[in-house]
Amino acid sequence: MSPRSKMKSSFSQSVVPLHNPNAAGIDVGATELYVAVPADRAPSPVRHFSTFTQDLQAIADWLKACRVSTVAMESTGVYWIPIFQILVDRGIEVCLVNARHVKNVPGRKSDVQDCQWLQYLHSVGLLRASFRPPQHICAIRSLMRHRDTLVDMASAHIQHMQKALTQMNLQIHHVLSDITGSTGLNIVDAILAGERDPEQLAKLRDRRVKATKAAIIKSLVGDYRMEHLFALEQSLKSYRHYQGLIAECEQKIQGLVGALESKMDPLKTFLPQNDKKSSKAKSGKTFTLRQELFRITGVDLTAIPGVQVTTAHTLLSEIGPNVSMFPSGKHFASWLHLCPDNRISGGRILSAKTGSGKNRAATALCIAAATLYNSQTALGHFLRRMRAKLGGIQGVVATAHKLALIVYHMLKTKQPYDETRFAYHEQQHKRRMELRLKHQAKAMGFALVPA
Repeated sequence: MSPRSKMKSSFSQSVVPLHNPNAAGIDVGATELYVAVPADRAPSPVRHFSTFTQDLQAIADWLKACRVSTVAMESTGVYWIPIFQILVDRGIEVCLVNARHVKNVPGRKSDVQDCQWLQYLHSVGLLRASFRPPQHICAIRSLMRHRDTLVDMASAHIQHMQKALTQMNLQIHHVLSDITGSTGLNIVDAILAGERDPEQLAKLRDRRVKATKAAIIKSLVGDYRMEHLFALEQSLKSYRHYQGLIAECEQKIQGLVGALESKMDPLKTFLPQNDKKSSKAKSGKTFTLRQELFRITGVDLTAIPGVQVTTAHTLLSEIGPNVSMFPSGKHFASWLHLCPDNRISGGRILSAKTGSGKNRAATALCIAAATLYNSQTALGHFLRRMRAKLGGIQGVVATAHKLALIVYHMLKTKQPYDETRFAYHEQQHKRRMELRLKHQAKAMGFALVPA
């Protein structure tokens, strides 16, 4: 604890009924934390601590000594995670709040005033905690995000390989759809081993490759240079290194997912049939993951049009199988930033854009919605109507909002996806179209006659 730990409070509170009299506030930073407790709990209600583990333990001890049972803090980067975990382990309830919801009035700003402002707002019950999944779901979420980072790094080395091939005027990565497939990697390995004959390299072509042997031979005639071959070799080694890390990460994720509680008996309840192409993986890995997701959630989310196994896996890792913390589907969609964030003043809507912020679950639902453009399902018809009415991006967001409501309903009620629920809305839409056409025909002096 630094000499600045004992600070005089310059924050005056009005007489307001206290909803959380045992509340404290913490201003989180990268190298220091300021903690404020109620004024009657300590001679110096604001103290300053460093971010070393011993100091975080000292914060928990001091809060316990001050009879604090709940703490409010902002979600600043990843700096809040260590103190959050320590306080939770000590039995102190932590209210993690959005920084935009606790802005102070304009004027002088300091870390002391920030922590006091947090403590005051939390004590009078004006703060709402942000959603954070249980710890076992957070562990899966962290590994999934780490895996995404590894995939991005591996993708960068694929681009380096393509650059080296282009500099040698080897066009094999333009002839093959995937340079990291069996044919592409076999050819690159042979090139790095010293093989230069295009016909010999073309013999490594897999029988499933659509490109002809003549096209592959023509693409392998290039200008081999030492510096580009060295760059190609380094990039290939890096790519394979990251592939190994991704495999280890997936194995760890698989172990955590397998340890999750089952919502149904896999021996009595069988996985429904699914005609989606992604469910018929050649290795059977996708089908196994779909079966695990069905066991954990109790419903088959992949039955929803547009929702693939990877989409359902992302939703599980970001939210978990339990959505009871959201009172309704509208609250769930609001948390995903898939509904208008209306700004109203003077009776006028100043802005109706969706809320800012990146949400991986919302991104997965938007990708799923975008794939429904050619779908002949009710959701596909809905996407095309919304695109015509609102525009491309807004139509996708509106469809993702509907997908979020469906996912919430299935996870909440454990009922399977039912396409017939959209029949009533489809009939209403057709009725509106018929009335509109009759009105337009009547205005032009015509009358519509049923065929």
